[in-house]
Amino acid sequence: MRTGIANLTLDQGKCPPWLFERMKKLAELISLIIIEEFGTQEFLKRLSDPVWFQSFGALLAFDWNASGLTTTTLAALKEALRPYQKKLGIFICGGKGKTSRKTPQEIENLSFLADFDQKTTQKLIFISKAVAKIDNCLLQDGFQLYHHSFLFDKSGNWCVIQQGMNPNFSSARRYHWFSQKIQRLDLEPHSGIISQKTFQKVLNLTSQKSEENKKATLALVKSKKSFLADLKILFSSQKTLKILTLPDLEFKTHPKIKEFIDSQYLFKIFQKIAQNDYQSYLDLLLTEGVGPKTIRALSLASEIIYGKKPSFEDPARYSFAHGGKDGTPYPVDKTTYDKTIEILEKAIKKAKFLSLKEKESLLFRCKNLSL
Repeated sequence: MRTGIANLTLDQGKCPPWLFERMKKLAELISLIIIEEFGTQEFLKRLSDPVWFQSFGALLAFDWNASGLTTTTLAALKEALRPYQKKLGIFICGGKGKTSRKTPQEIENLSFLADFDQKTTQKLIFISKAVAKIDNCLLQDGFQLYHHSFLFDKSGNWCVIQQGMNPNFSSARRYHWFSQKIQRLDLEPHSGIISQKTFQKVLNLTSQKSEENKKATLALVKSKKSFLADLKILFSSQKTLKILTLPDLEFKTHPKIKEFIDSQYLFKIFQKIAQNDYQSYLDLLLTEGVGPKTIRALSLASEIIYGKKPSFEDPARYSFAHGGKDGTPYPVDKTTYDKTIEILEKAIKKAKFLSLKEKESLLFRCKNLSL
């Protein structure tokens, strides 16, 4: 097995039509064989694995070290499987930029083909919106989402592959989710995160270590009488920390960002929050107008008032820029990697429209995938 380096660098331009058509054809071939052999749930599980997805995209002949592997591979896969959706019972929604905002409508349209009732359809739409907001607001790692793909099958299994960009570092980060691995959407939900760069300070409210901070936030917003007054004290002056007389003060780790001081817009959101009765933290997160700044401000307030610190550990599990056979920062999962190659090779060998020469070429590339 060969290992190496893969950097998700930001790239520009479009995939050439001749290459995209080829990617569609190969994506169709490999996907149909895998679904026939293992079923739709296993196919979604494979796509939710960052290593398998990277291998899949590289095999389709896209640049293995570019952010475009994500967007172009998923676009090719969406087009390739479109004619087979009802027959196979697997559906792909969303995409890059403006296309990502059409995801709820696409889910509703395709749920009709899947024979879902309205309750199931609305549940999938809710999950799609929640997943996007969680990676934008609860995981504040400096990457702004610009791609969101939501895939589901007729049994209700789903996976999400979405990607964010950080122009300051010219890099991208890809987030993978799989329904069968999730107990709660806002609690360590990722099946994997691939990133070129990891950071020492990332506000990670999806971590188990942030549970007490989130509980404190929910308690804070439920205390309607003191909620707005406490926040006004906290964020009205840059000298806030010197005048606080609140109990359990333990402000040690949470960065105090200057933009919170100029908080006229934030207080409008706080006033809106104060009017609602939230049953869960997820309800609070999905309130219209609540974004990263609001969530970070509430997390900071919960730390100051209740002494409940959030996690600042970067959850990226696959950092291909530094990972490898030496086990730093993670060991290569040889079993999973070998299974990836085995499945892809089996799909290639079963291909009927490929010539012997083309099969040999693809099998050679498959054995030499560089991750």
